[in-house]
Amino acid sequence: MVSLKLQKRLASSVLGVGKRRVWLDPNEIQTISMSNSRRSIRKLHRDGLIIKKPENAVSRTRFRKRLIAKRKGRHTGLGKRKGTKKTRMPPKILWIRRIRILRRLLKKYRDSGKIDRHTYHELYLKAKGNEFKNKRNLIEHIHRAKAEKIRQEQLEQQAQARIEKRKSARERRNKRVLEKREKFMTTNLHKDLDKGMEVEKKKKQKKQPKKKQQPKKKEQPKKKQETKKKPQPKKKQQPKKKQQQKKKGKK
Repeated sequence: MVSLKLQKRLASSVLGVGKRRVWLDPNEIQTISMSNSRRSIRKLHRDGLIIKKPENAVSRTRFRKRLIAKRKGRHTGLGKRKGTKKTRMPPKILWIRRIRILRRLLKKYRDSGKIDRHTYHELYLKAKGNEFKNKRNLIEHIHRAKAEKIRQEQLEQQAQARIEKRKSARERRNKRVLEKREKFMTTNLHKDLDKGMEVEKKKKQKKQPKKKQQPKKKEQPKKKQETKKKPQPKKKQQPKKKQQQKKKGKK
């Protein structure tokens, strides 16, 4: 039997693998034994007479099966854990994941026009300060903030409308007052002139010197004279018999 040690060594060198991974075609031993250079070995490799065997890897079937079970919660008890909670899942990694999600959402909302740049900056700082637990909390906060902003704008518009209404009412009232005043002035102008003339006359009279009046004597109160009532003469009473006779005679 022909020895193929040289050909195997050259093939392993050319293919970059160990001798155990070199396969030589047993039906073409005669032609393989004739090649004694690297060039001829390359030609045989291209023709398929010399082949590089695949790696003899460990099967991953059992690993995949166990991974499916772990996702269901099996094989994860206290006895299977190595390291503390923070070592197994560092809080920094959780923070990085959460903050990246929140910042990505804020950027998306700003670019689409759902929030302005001032709101974006405010929410960015709040997210940095650990105010939002997750993406849903941030979305709810944005909706509430937008609703509150709309409500404030409506209240401001109502207040402005109220101010304008009062201002117009005040202007109308002032206008009415001025019209009434002008009307009053035109109708009562001659009266004011007459009063002015009277006031001037009085002033002139006051300026003239007044004559001194003699003091009046005090009149003594008159005493009421007591009037004595005169006694009326009494009528003479007639005797009863005569009175009866007079009455009969009249009858």
